[in-house]
Amino acid sequence: MLSAQAIVELQDERCRLWHESPVVQERAEGWLACVSEQHRANFDLWHTEDEARVPGVTDAEIARVKRLVDKTNQRRNDLAEGLDVQLLEFLGTKGLPAQDAALHSESPGLMIDRLSILALKIYHTREEAERQDAPAGHAERNLERLTILLEQRRDLAGCLDALWAETVAGKRRFKLYRHLKMYNDPTLNPAVYRSQRVALKASGGGGIDS
Repeated sequence: MLSAQAIVELQDERCRLWHESPVVQERAEGWLACVSEQHRANFDLWHTEDEARVPGVTDAEIARVKRLVDKTNQRRNDLAEGLDVQLLEFLGTKGLPAQDAALHSESPGLMIDRLSILALKIYHTREEAERQDAPAGHAERNLERLTILLEQRRDLAGCLDALWAETVAGKRRFKLYRHLKMYNDPTLNPAVYRSQRVALKASGGGGIDS
């Protein structure tokens, strides 16, 4: 079910296609379609964060982008968790993961998320290395960075394949790790619920304790 090579190839292809045209027809199916959807969240997050760094951008625009970043980052994390859910459901049909196997500290979904970010870094670093209007030394610096990024991705992809192979063999296991983000939940973010409390008191709706 899981192949790091297929995931890396898909992420690279999507990076290229989405930069050429933001809207493309989804061609992947099943598991890889879910990998693609999670990668798209990272793609959108990357370019949304770029918007906030444009020189001269207004405070209102920064606020808009910040809210969109929070929303997109939540989607990215939810989709990464969803990948682990699917993998664990698949393994469950085979009586896996073995509960007495060694526990891996990172789940495949988190590793796939890291591969997604590396794919974006590789795409943009290669783009910078090929820039015709770049200053002297820019291409060389980015080619050095590209070499490092490609090595990091090869290492991570190899670790992902090894984790999956060992899990299927009953030698290793992983668990679903919930991100449990707090900042998007108005009942868990102190900055939100305290401001709501102040606003309620200011409006005279604080009750007998106001």
